[in-house]
Amino acid sequence: MLNPGSPLPLYQQLAEQLSRDIASGSFAPGARLPSEPELARRHSIGRPTVRQATELLVQRGLVERRRGSGTFVRNAPRRVDLFSLGGTLSSFREGGLELTTKLLGKVSERRVPGDPENPFSERRAFTLTRLSSVAKKPVLLERLYFDPEIFVGLDQLPLAGASLSRVVEERYYLKPTHAEQSFRVDLPTEDVRQALDLLPRTAVLLVKRALFFPRAPRAIFGELYCRTDELVFAQTIGRETLT
Repeated sequence: MLNPGSPLPLYQQLAEQLSRDIASGSFAPGARLPSEPELARRHSIGRPTVRQATELLVQRGLVERRRGSGTFVRNAPRRVDLFSLGGTLSSFREGGLELTTKLLGKVSERRVPGDPENPFSERRAFTLTRLSSVAKKPVLLERLYFDPEIFVGLDQLPLAGASLSRVVEERYYLKPTHAEQSFRVDLPTEDVRQALDLLPRTAVLLVKRALFFPRAPRAIFGELYCRTDELVFAQTIGRETLT
């Protein structure tokens, strides 16, 4: 039952309960959720509260509305272990997805604006922005920063459609040893929103990641804007991560 005395709003309580029902299989993929009047009657709440709860599930990609038919559980989105050290292209391919990428603008060396999370803050770095799509639908935008003293000549290389992890390994003989990552939900800037073809006020998963190489700590820094309405972005944790 929902708890009116809880600090968690009723619509969020209902959304969490329905999410658990979907995760447990009580509502299988393709199943129709109870109607708004039925859920309102069952939980002694108003229909606007029910609508808020189902809208939250739509935003999470768990359900979809079909005009004139109701609200249905979506098929489980495919998972991508985006946060491995193998690179973006290999992560998607291992998840059974074919990824296409394109550079937004040219690779250039510039001074990075102040950002306490960016190791290149107030320093010069090679920067590039890359948009990745699955089945012609944009799912990921990356802003990447490279140490110009280590990645000499990066701006002269043909990087369009290339695996950047392979370029780093084969051209510069570097392979990452580990990474620092932070995760948050963020409202993207207008240019990111348009590139990802998002509706206004749509949040994304923002990952900030610094890669460490032998004798070159934080030589690459990335800001990854991830759409979560079509894909689940996962992270595999090994035993060494837990120690």
